[in-house]
Amino acid sequence: MDSNYLLYTLLAFGFSTLFSMGGAGSGIALIPVLHFLGLDFTVAKAVGLFAGATTTITSSVMNIRRKAVDYPFVWPLAAGMLLFAPLGAWLSRYIDETLVKAIFMLLLFYSATMMMFGKKKAITHLTRKGLLFVVGSGVGLVAGLLGVGGGNLLIPLLILLGFEPRKVAVAVSFVVPFSALGSFFTYASYVPLDWVLLLCIAAASIAGGYLGNYLMHFHLQQQQIKKVMALILYLLGAKMLYSFLI
Repeated sequence: MDSNYLLYTLLAFGFSTLFSMGGAGSGIALIPVLHFLGLDFTVAKAVGLFAGATTTITSSVMNIRRKAVDYPFVWPLAAGMLLFAPLGAWLSRYIDETLVKAIFMLLLFYSATMMMFGKKKAITHLTRKGLLFVVGSGVGLVAGLLGVGGGNLLIPLLILLGFEPRKVAVAVSFVVPFSALGSFFTYASYVPLDWVLLLCIAAASIAGGYLGNYLMHFHLQQQQIKKVMALILYLLGAKMLYSFLI
């Protein structure tokens, strides 16, 4: 695998830069790509979680410095994700991998569709903290099972519940590390990991997350970035679907 370190690092940097511009973690794209390149799917999930966590941690630090985080809003979400994401990661060990891959493929198509065509109009305006905890718990469980941070599930769901999109993007970048790191350490307890590779991925993801967050706030149109992200996810979903059919 040593000869592939540079390739994996460049991929992590590229995806982290792009997806942090859209307010999301890069793991959802990095996981299938690493798997296509030869990593075991469960190992790829662990690596993707680590990359997604470091990307969103970088964004979170920058948002905290800007005093953009609404703590009463984010803490119920973070608590639910922190508690239930490790449970999902633990359950993944006992569920058939083909089924998990199929669900992951559906997540790719769902996330891409919401990025490209998702409704901006809220269906309700419920804002109770108990509801936020339930939402965080449910998303955390699914995210842990699939090995993703959960941002691509959480963003459209919170917008549909009536929260302002920019506030949601800041909140998700804050809470995703709780889900991603909780799931990662659960996977690390039973999956053999290459820690040198993880350090390379982490460094690239931090750099990409910093650059992407800077560009998101100061230079580029987020909607255009999300369309690019959606196209990438559609392609990855199609590749996974093709692998099921052949």
